[in-house]
Amino acid sequence: MTHITTYNQPILNLSLQQIDELVISLGEKPFRAQQIADWIYARHAASYDEMTNVSKTLREKLAAQAPLTRAQIVEKQVSEDGTRKYLMEYSDGVCVEAVGLPTEDRLTVCMSSQAGCAMGCVFCATGQAGFTRNLFPGEMTEQVRLIAQDFDRRVTNVVVMGQGEAFLNYDAVINALHVINNPRYFNIGARHITISTCGIISGIDRLAQEPEQFTLAVSLHSAVQATRDNLMPGVAQQTLPQLRQALIAYFEKTGRRPSLEYTLIEGKQTSQKEIDALTKFASGLNLHVNLIPVNPAGNSSIMPPSPQEISALKLRLDHAHINATVRTERGADIAAACGQLAQQRKQ
Repeated sequence: MTHITTYNQPILNLSLQQIDELVISLGEKPFRAQQIADWIYARHAASYDEMTNVSKTLREKLAAQAPLTRAQIVEKQVSEDGTRKYLMEYSDGVCVEAVGLPTEDRLTVCMSSQAGCAMGCVFCATGQAGFTRNLFPGEMTEQVRLIAQDFDRRVTNVVVMGQGEAFLNYDAVINALHVINNPRYFNIGARHITISTCGIISGIDRLAQEPEQFTLAVSLHSAVQATRDNLMPGVAQQTLPQLRQALIAYFEKTGRRPSLEYTLIEGKQTSQKEIDALTKFASGLNLHVNLIPVNPAGNSSIMPPSPQEISALKLRLDHAHINATVRTERGADIAAACGQLAQQRKQ
């Protein structure tokens, strides 16, 4: 844990432990930190003035040294299937996207971990836009708060699959998930929280050491090294054998089954060579493969394979005894793929 010594930054930038440190540095009793965190994350106070069980003196100190500034929704699109896509703005003007995916008994939030992304995946609108900055813990939880508020129902699941590479902002992501998982606050079970990565091996190794049972999803997209390097240049230095070994070690350490995200692009991964490589990579691993028809990004020429090709691929994996499903596309009519709404706003 990195300890901060200067607190002249918004309180949503701080982890729960850092809020403790801030309050103690102001000469207050530790229990005051719990009160303040409760107001922020349980009661969703819009300002320190609402914190009626906190002294006016402490509220004034906090307002001066760690202002409470909430995110706001600046644009929302609603799909015919009920999916809602949001553009949210933080106090410094930086915007990120988040998605609410409702079903009859669940509300899943697809949360961003960074503003923009440096990984450069060719099929991703966020990657085309480049990297702006990391998000702080409270900025991530704001996405969950605002979506719950907009739907007027409790969020049951969170997937860190929005903009950014979660493991390049590891500490902030884990600190945000501690709040989201905390029974005092969002009370979302760890097994209902999924962290997605392009395959940052150091992050997979670190996640295996976490006590919470967060779920891991790894973006594979091809098990042929040259194809994967072309699609995902940001992880070209981390080889597929290294990634496979990291997944073996992760399962041995945690007993939790990771999933492989496999975005399907026309003309890229439906050849026999690609399927044989995927089968070889996944065989013997206790994991699940999510086949995801690509959501075309803006004016991109990248398109999904035909339904017939996708069905044939799924059948081949079934015959190889690889556990796989085809993900149902949602929100295509509202540009719900990562980065599309932000890109449209810039145009």
